[in-house]
Amino acid sequence: MSKHLQTGREGEQKAANWLIQRGFEVLERNYRFGKAEIDLIVRKEKLLVFVEVKTRSGTSHGMPEVAVNATKAALIVSAAEHYLEAMNWPHEIRFDIISILIQGQRDQIEHLEDAFY
Repeated sequence: MSKHLQTGREGEQKAANWLIQRGFEVLERNYRFGKAEIDLIVRKEKLLVFVEVKTRSGTSHGMPEVAVNATKAALIVSAAEHYLEAMNWPHEIRFDIISILIQGQRDQIEHLEDAFY
């Protein structure tokens, strides 16, 4: 597996653990619809959150969350609409980004709520 794919998978696991520690339940990982993928779909009570996880090992290309552009956000929303229709979810939803900067023993994790749409 390439280094960036390994870093991405590691970041998704760290994000899932971080959310679980804060009372979220992970419903789906790597949910796919067409060309879109949602890294994590989590739930806390009556709130369903679609989470894009961005992980980097350095800042030479900027902070991780800057990689979520309008095209990426639109794909996530499209997949979320499909998921919501299939699940018939009647409550609140949100689109978040979890940005992880891997820095040796201490990772920098930032949870950006309502990051888009």
